Amino acid sequence: MSGFIVQQPGLLSLLLDRGRYGAHNLGLTTGGPLDFVAFDWANRLLGNDANATCLEVGFGGLSLDAEIDSSFVITGAEAPCKLNGDAIPQWQTLDIQAGDRLEIGFATKGTRAYLAVRGGFDIAPSFGSTATVVREKIGGLHGDKLQAGDRLPCSGGRIGDKRRLAVADRPDYGEFARLRVVPGYQQAVFGPTQQWRFFNSDYRLTERCDRMGFRLEGETVHSNMVGMLSEGICHGAVQIPADGQPIVLMNDRQTIGGYPKIGSVIPLDTSRLAQLSPGSSVRFEAISIEQAHNIHCLEQARFQRCSLQAC
Repeated sequence: MSGFIVQQPGLLSLLLDRGRYGAHNLGLTTGGPLDFVAFDWANRLLGNDANATCLEVGFGGLSLDAEIDSSFVITGAEAPCKLNGDAIPQWQTLDIQAGDRLEIGFATKGTRAYLAVRGGFDIAPSFGSTATVVREKIGGLHGDKLQAGDRLPCSGGRIGDKRRLAVADRPDYGEFARLRVVPGYQQAVFGPTQQWRFFNSDYRLTERCDRMGFRLEGETVHSNMVGMLSEGICHGAVQIPADGQPIVLMNDRQTIGGYPKIGSVIPLDTSRLAQLSPGSSVRFEAISIEQAHNIHCLEQARFQRCSLQAC
C-alpha cells in the first residue's frame, strides 16, 4: 500500500493510537499519545475515528515524502512546518499530493506535535493497539521509533471542507503548569508537613523526562513507609522514591512499582505536563475524585461543542 516515505525521522517520532488497554496482566503498558488533547483534535479536524493512528513527533525534525493524495493536519507543539519548502499553518486541514514533501521543524513552543492523515495510518495492531512502546518493542511498524526509509501506509483521500481550530480554542504551551492531583490511599503515609511541602512548592522539570515518567526536583518529600509490595501503577501516579523527588509516571510507565504514591495527576494535566521543556516549573494542587470527574466531563463536553471554522 502507498503512503508516506520517511526521509528524516526526527528525534522521536512514534506511530500511536489512543493506547493499549486491558493488557497490564501481560506486563504491557498503555502507551498512546502523551498529549491526548492535541491528538484528539488532529483526528477530529479530519473527521477521523477517535482512535485513528497518528504520528507523535517528539521535538521535531521530521521529513516525509508523499506517495499518495491525502488531507492532513498538524497539531500540538509550535514548530516551523513546510510543504514543498513553503510555510504552512498548524491546527487546520491541508491537502498534500503524491510527490510533495512535508517537513516539521524543531519545536519552538511545546515539545510534541501530532501529524494526522485522512483515515489514519494503516498499521496492523499488536495486542489490540498500534501504539508504539519502544521499551517493550511493540506497536508501530517494528516496535521502534521511525527510521529513515520507513513507509507509512495509508488509504489517502481528501476531505471536501477545510477546517481549523480557532486560536482562542487551542492549548497554550508555556513554561509552567498547575497539576491537579487526586490523592490516593497512600497519602496517609505522608505526614501533614510533607503534604504541605508537596502542595505548596514549585518543582522544576529535570533533563530526565521521557515517555515513562517526568522526574522533578524541588522540596524533598518523605513518607513514613518502610518497604512495600509492588503494585499496579495508574497513569499520572506521583511516585516518591527514597530521594524525596517526585516522579510523574506517564504513558510508557512500568505496570507495577514499589514506591509510595501521594496521588495521581488527572489526564488533562498530564497532557499539559508533556508539552513542557526541561527547566519548566509545575505546582501541584489537591482535588477530590468528584472534582476530577467533573473536570473530565466538562472537558469532554467542551470538545464536542467546540465549533470548527471553515477555511
